[in-house]
Amino acid sequence: MKTNLMNLSARTILSVLFALLITSACFAQTSAHNESLENRGNDKGLVGTWDASVRIKDCNTGNVLNSFASIASFNEGGTTIGSTSGIPQAARTPEHGVWRRVSNRTYMFKFKSYSFNPTGQPTGYSIVAHTITLDPDGDGYYSEGTATFYTMAGVPVGHGCSDANAVRFEL
Repeated sequence: MKTNLMNLSARTILSVLFALLITSACFAQTSAHNESLENRGNDKGLVGTWDASVRIKDCNTGNVLNSFASIASFNEGGTTIGSTSGIPQAARTPEHGVWRRVSNRTYMFKFKSYSFNPTGQPTGYSIVAHTITLDPDGDGYYSEGTATFYTMAGVPVGHGCSDANAVRFEL
């Protein structure tokens, strides 16, 4: 009986120690995760919604041809969605795309949108690709890049250049 009691006590002690070990490991992992989130909060990164002032430029001369306001949201996981005031919404879909971090404050994004004629028939699509440089405080950025225009069959029919200055849209 004494041996069974000692085995039971040893098993109980081992079970308690094992539970404490698991709990400590989980607590340490949760603490590290929370610390990572706090540190990420100090580096605002690109995630968020941005008000941008876009300039369409002549690719050869750099002369500004048009300018307008846009808004874009860069989501965790690398997706983006945006809208522009430069083209009526009836003539173009919202912008859907992807982004990624290249280095500390440098990012790349690419988005696609479809265009329509006045009768509502699709006429083609455009793909815009930009490189973003985030301001040191994380509340603004400058970007520049190109747009390529395609027929609905995917045949390239033109290209353009643009840049943008943006500020974080916040409460």
